[in-house]
Amino acid sequence: MSYIRMGGAALDYRLCEYDGSRLTFRGPKRQISEPFVAVLGGTETFGKFVPRPFSDRLEDLIGVPCVNLGVQGAGLDAFAHDLGVLSLAGRAQAVVVQALSAHTMSNRFYTVHPRRNDRFLRASNRMKSLFRGVDFTEFHFTNHMLRALAERQPDGFMLLAQELQQAWVARMRLLIDRIGRPVVLLWMADHAPEEKRGFDHVASAPFAVTAEMLAMLSADLAGQVCCSASPAALARGSEGMIFPEEERQAALQLLGPAVHQEAAEALAPVVQRLLARPDR
Repeated sequence: MSYIRMGGAALDYRLCEYDGSRLTFRGPKRQISEPFVAVLGGTETFGKFVPRPFSDRLEDLIGVPCVNLGVQGAGLDAFAHDLGVLSLAGRAQAVVVQALSAHTMSNRFYTVHPRRNDRFLRASNRMKSLFRGVDFTEFHFTNHMLRALAERQPDGFMLLAQELQQAWVARMRLLIDRIGRPVVLLWMADHAPEEKRGFDHVASAPFAVTAEMLAMLSADLAGQVCCSASPAALARGSEGMIFPEEERQAALQLLGPAVHQEAAEALAPVVQRLLARPDR
């Protein structure tokens, strides 16, 4: 649904689609004319409960249209296999890709929904062999499944996490190659990449993505931007967000408008340099 209500107010996402894509994006739908910047990502890029997500704020700072292609619940698979998104991103002067969690994509252990990548569909025989005795029919979302596996069988979980990390790097390279334009990878989280150690992979997004994995992509990217939210921005929490009271806890799990502003400010000089390059 397009509207999120709190009291008499409403946040209208003006959901839209673009030609050739099976995904639903936050609107309003843009009339694409060059030059423009494409912004790909998940729930944070979409800007759930946030009136003006970081793509809008980035546009204000650089004076170039920034098309929000964020999709709620999306992982890398949603974009790497969507011809409409790839075609649109291939026309952009620069593409920002949010660093998405490593568990929201199909791999040798399990399959996720092709568009809502946070939804678990089925486990492979390899997965069932690694986690004997686990009834996978009880899981509907990957996050819930992985938290349960970490508690029940931590050794098996760490093997699974390593597989997901390898698959994430390979899938990122595939997406970058298919876009065929300069890509800036955005780390947007409440912590720094180097803080990801051990079981913190489960507790914090983007799941299982580490500083070492980001470094492995440096040669494939036109730039990397790390927006580790400042204490001041985190302290403002849900200030400025619009949500119904029954979704307060969900809103508190997301990054608020103050962090979106920090992300836009961190991205602006990197994207501007790309747009100024004569070979773009």
